[in-house]
Amino acid sequence: MLLSIYICVVSRPVSQSKFKEKTERTIEDHELVIEVLSNWGMEEENKLYFRKNYAKYEFFKNPMYFFPEHMVSFATETNGEISPTQILQMFLSSSTYPEIHGFLHAKEQGKKSWKKIYFLLRRSGLYFSTKGTSKEPRHLQFFSEFGNSDIYVSLAGKKKHGAPTNYGFCFKPNKAGGPRDLKMLCAEEEQSRTCWVTAIRLFKYGMQLYQNYMHPYQGRSGCSSQSISPMFQVLEKRTALQETQKMQAKIQRSISENSLVAMDFSGQKSRVIENPTEALSVAVEEGLAWRKKGCLRLGTHGSPTASSQSCATNMAIHRSQPWFHHKISREEAQRLIIQQGLVDGVFLVRDSQSNPKTFVLSMSHGQKIKHFQIIPVEDDGEMFHTLDDGHTRFTDLIQLVEFYQLNKGVLPCKLKHYCARIAL
Repeated sequence: MLLSIYICVVSRPVSQSKFKEKTERTIEDHELVIEVLSNWGMEEENKLYFRKNYAKYEFFKNPMYFFPEHMVSFATETNGEISPTQILQMFLSSSTYPEIHGFLHAKEQGKKSWKKIYFLLRRSGLYFSTKGTSKEPRHLQFFSEFGNSDIYVSLAGKKKHGAPTNYGFCFKPNKAGGPRDLKMLCAEEEQSRTCWVTAIRLFKYGMQLYQNYMHPYQGRSGCSSQSISPMFQVLEKRTALQETQKMQAKIQRSISENSLVAMDFSGQKSRVIENPTEALSVAVEEGLAWRKKGCLRLGTHGSPTASSQSCATNMAIHRSQPWFHHKISREEAQRLIIQQGLVDGVFLVRDSQSNPKTFVLSMSHGQKIKHFQIIPVEDDGEMFHTLDDGHTRFTDLIQLVEFYQLNKGVLPCKLKHYCARIAL
């Protein structure tokens, strides 16, 4: 058996994978890696890997993407519509809770077959109905609790276990044991699986996750039981609206991009560029300036011929960059970005499969993956790269990526986190 652990930043564990069974799990900031590993048999071979996960706390920033209306109901009466942020508050509160429900495929114990069953997730555990979609207590049967078990996401359940889809997950009890202890489930789509797994994390850790999110890197030292209890008391006393406003304000302050503005330093005094059209124009001019500076920088002894030769040679220097993934398919690019997290600005650059002379920028925005073609253009015998039909040109892909890391340009957002490719 091969165990793999990924981290969001150095020494900050995020997810763990057990590659014999092709599964991985999130390791929370307050957990110790050694304790997680101790839940697997000591006689089995263990090995650690690391990978960034930018979407670890994305449900705090954009809860609307994680809790679709058709999967959420409430155990108590609610007046009016409930927003995704209020649903999130209910997960953190001890007085009430939402119910996650829907059909899942469950692998029958000791068999290779899968059965489609209606499941219901509550704070006390996961249940399934023995009669259609009935939620009556006499029709609900206990499936698994999550207080003393971990939730793992399947990476190859369809291939290895014959699962009906690729969106599998499973429960493993917190005790030394092998694959026989796993209770395997499978969702119909990625959004459904994400909802189940996110809800289980919130039910299991509650306010601890919010503490981890608001105070990163502190681990156990910053999340004592004494500091968590008052937070629960405050949550119970405040109305949902007040707590929602407080959370939204904190989230807004935590997003540094909101404090960034376009500036003009060309005059004697700097000024803020408030007109979006002028800001875009300045960005384009800056890109052209980068192109000219790049060709001069690459030239040898200032000769035009040497400059042209250097620019041509420089067309391939992107191959050493961690964000360049060479010849991978569109589907593989999407899979890699999903593994890194569907957060705005996660990106990679790859060769185009349809046109060998072009490249493709694949990036995440709004919980979707978008692809932009990078086209080569020739000007006075020199080759450049462009994303906007030649309006902004770059001598190499490195200049292009660096530019769009600072400027949104024609993209839906700036490039923020490159998607690293890890061979496992």
